[in-house]
Amino acid sequence: MKSRLFYGLFIVYAAMVAFVLSINGVFTGEIESVSNLVINGAFLGIIGILFVMSAASFMRLNRLTDELEDAAGDLKEAYKKAGNQNVWNELEKDKDFFEEENLKKAFDRFLQQMRSSRVGKRYASSCNIEDYINEELLDRVGSSHFNSAISGTMTGLGILGTFIGLSLGLGSFSGDDIYTISDNVGPLLSGMKVAFHTSVYGIIFSLIFNFIYRSIMADAYGKLEYFLGAFRQCAAPPVSTGDENTAAMLVYQANQANYMKELLELAKGEAKEQTQALEQMARSFVEQLQSVMGTELKNLGAALEQASQTQVSGAENNKALLEAVGDLAESNRHMQENMAHMLKQQEQLAEDLAKQRRELESVCKEISQDVSSQLYTFQQMRTLYEDKK
Repeated sequence: MKSRLFYGLFIVYAAMVAFVLSINGVFTGEIESVSNLVINGAFLGIIGILFVMSAASFMRLNRLTDELEDAAGDLKEAYKKAGNQNVWNELEKDKDFFEEENLKKAFDRFLQQMRSSRVGKRYASSCNIEDYINEELLDRVGSSHFNSAISGTMTGLGILGTFIGLSLGLGSFSGDDIYTISDNVGPLLSGMKVAFHTSVYGIIFSLIFNFIYRSIMADAYGKLEYFLGAFRQCAAPPVSTGDENTAAMLVYQANQANYMKELLELAKGEAKEQTQALEQMARSFVEQLQSVMGTELKNLGAALEQASQTQVSGAENNKALLEAVGDLAESNRHMQENMAHMLKQQEQLAEDLAKQRRELESVCKEISQDVSSQLYTFQQMRTLYEDKK
């Protein structure tokens, strides 16, 4: 019943809308202030939108928790039919255990994790279903991050309406004496109506929504605990304990020890016979090798001697070649020294030519200046001569 409390929000909302319209004279046709009606209508519209969004998240949460409750009942019924025996094997094969999308995805991840740790008929490690189906899943489906802020939003809207109403009333209030002030009391009171009305229904909506939201989430967490308890009782996966693993390891080690003991006893009895057989095989092999390879070994020795002589001759040739290479390297070194000396001489010659070029340019510049000076003097004398004529 608690999961359906959010329907009460719309009943309270309708009653509050009727109250606001009534006090503003809508039903009687005597609307005192259009601005008051518009402001209250805007605030109630915002609150209505927030309620619709919250109701949608509550409906999603209810579908999920109702399915958890039904699943817990099915587990208990199956457990009872199986003679109070664990029904995990049947549950693991049931692909349609959950129909709600979020639960189905979470349960599939749990099954996948359990199958990865399966060893025979049991599981090597424990994986809790609470890691996948938990309060965090309920908070995400129920949009707790949004609904938890609705109560404060309602209060904030009420306070905002208060300031808006007071601003409207004080904005229309003016006068210097008692007669003019009395004429402006009406607009002031009208603005104060907006202030008080928005504060009243903002606080009322905040208190009611907070109560309904907490009741719905508490009911959802209760259904979750009911399902988890039923699952642990009726369908918890069989996990190997530490004692069982230790016992299995001891049995395995004992079997290995017996097997190794049998091998050692078998080896002791056959070791002597095997040694004699190996010695006889070795003697026979050596005799056959000597009889077959006698002549071949002599030829091999002659071939090795000839190869040794050839190697000595090759070593002498290599020595001569190394000496020739050394002479060639010495010749190259002398040639490099001569070339370096020639390069130095060329550099010195280039420096001398550059110096001579600079001197020649200086002399040519001086001659050019002298010729220019003489030509100027001649031109001046010619001009004087022509002037005298």
